[in-house]
Amino acid sequence: MRPSTRKAALVVTIALAISTLSPLCVFAQGDNTPAAPAAAPETATSPNNAASTPSAEPPSVAIAELPQDLSPWGMFVHADRIVQAVMIGLAIASLMTWTVWIAKSLELRSARAAVRKAVRVLGKCATLAQANDQLGDGTDPAAQLLQAAASEIRFSANLRADGLKERIAWQLERIEMAAGRKISRGTGVLATIGSTAPFVGLFGTVWGIMDSFIGISKAHTTNLAVVAPGIAEALLATALGLVAAIPAVMIYNVLARSTAHYRGSVGDVSAQVMKLVSRDLDRAKLPLSHAAE
Repeated sequence: MRPSTRKAALVVTIALAISTLSPLCVFAQGDNTPAAPAAAPETATSPNNAASTPSAEPPSVAIAELPQDLSPWGMFVHADRIVQAVMIGLAIASLMTWTVWIAKSLELRSARAAVRKAVRVLGKCATLAQANDQLGDGTDPAAQLLQAAASEIRFSANLRADGLKERIAWQLERIEMAAGRKISRGTGVLATIGSTAPFVGLFGTVWGIMDSFIGISKAHTTNLAVVAPGIAEALLATALGLVAAIPAVMIYNVLARSTAHYRGSVGDVSAQVMKLVSRDLDRAKLPLSHAAE
C-alpha cells in the first residue's frame, strides 16, 4: 500500500472516531451544567392563558366586607336619619294603636254594662218618677236621658201636653248622638294610621333604595356590601309600615262594631224613657207636675 493511501485511511479513521465520541462528550458536559429554568406553568398569568382557562372563577366578595349585623336593631342604628325617623314614627303609631285598643275596649265594656243594666231597670219601672229615683243620679247616658225628660216635664208644667213628647224626643236624640260621639272618640286615629302607615313605610323604602344607589355611585362598585344595608333598611321600613297598619285597620273595625252596638243599646234606653213618658201622660188622673217627681 502506498504511503499516501495509508495517510488517507488514517485520516478517515480519526474523523470517524471523533464523530463517534463527540455526542458522548456533549452528554457528559450536560450532566455538569446547571439545569435550565423550568417552563412556566400553564396557569401563569398571561393574557392568553387567563382568557382561555375555563376554570378561572370570578372575584367574590370578602366575608369581612359584608355587613355583619343585619338584625332589626342593627339596621335601625346604621340606617339613614330619614329612614330612622320613619321607623320611629311607625313604632309610635303602632304603640298608639294598641293603647287606643286597650283604653277603648275597657271604656266600651263598662259603658255597655251600664246601658244593659239601665235597660233592665227601666223595663221593671212603671213610672218615670220611679225610674228617675233609681237611675237619675248618675252621669251615664241613661241618667242623662231620664234627667232631660224630667226637666222638660217640669218646664212644661203649665203648658199643653200636645208637643211635650216631641220636645222630649228631640232632646233624647241629641243625647244619643253625644253619647255615640263620646264613645267613638279616639278611633279616628286608628283609621288614620291604617290608611297612611303603608305609604309612610313606602316612603322609607324608596329613601333606603335611593341611599343604596348613592352608595353605589360613591364607591363606584356594585359590591353586595354596598347595596345590602340600604335594601335591608328599606325592607324594614316597609315591614314596620305593615305592622302598624294591619292591626290598626282590624282594631278599628272591631271598635266600630262595638260602638254601633253601644249606640243601639242607648237607643233602647231612649225608647224605654219615651215609653214611660207616654204612659204617664196617658194617665188622666196624674198631672204633668207629678210625673217629674
